Amino acid sequence: MGKLNGKRIAILTEDGFEQIELTSPKEALKNEGAQVDIVSPQEKVVRSKKGDEWDEEYPVDIPLNQARIDDYDGLLIPGGVINPDKLRTNERALSFVRDFFAAGKPVAAICHGPQVLIDAEVVEGRKLTSVAAIKKDLINAKARWEDTQVVTDQGLVTSRTPDDLPAFNRKIVEEYAEGTHNGQHA
Repeated sequence: MGKLNGKRIAILTEDGFEQIELTSPKEALKNEGAQVDIVSPQEKVVRSKKGDEWDEEYPVDIPLNQARIDDYDGLLIPGGVINPDKLRTNERALSFVRDFFAAGKPVAAICHGPQVLIDAEVVEGRKLTSVAAIKKDLINAKARWEDTQVVTDQGLVTSRTPDDLPAFNRKIVEEYAEGTHNGQHA
């Protein structure tokens, strides 16, 4: 019996996510019993990248316009450069993210993923980390940035790069298992 039996996690992504930042957490969550859905503004498939190269396609489980916050226990946003850049300009995606914070549900983001959190306006005063390339963006958004493998702040879990995935995956399993966090409310 896994720590996440009965839990359902949404992975919000667009084309251009870093492949390992979706596949590794998804596998860790499924291994603990969670149902994991890829939610996307794309209706059928999303394309991954491995570094600078386009790679595989992954089926979209739930199109974003059909996704309901009440159906999920947590949210994960993978990185990559293109994925967060597309999501941060999509008002429906930003609203979906804000709803998780408003409900106190755990949210995780890795690498460039926290860029989406900036545009969702949920990072001010929050402690988090990211890839170094967006450190200034997060500081300018009044986040408390740390250069650490994984940072947790009241249900918000962030990590820097694929090198940190083992620590990130352990922490997201723990936070999703804990459920809602009163301090997560935006």
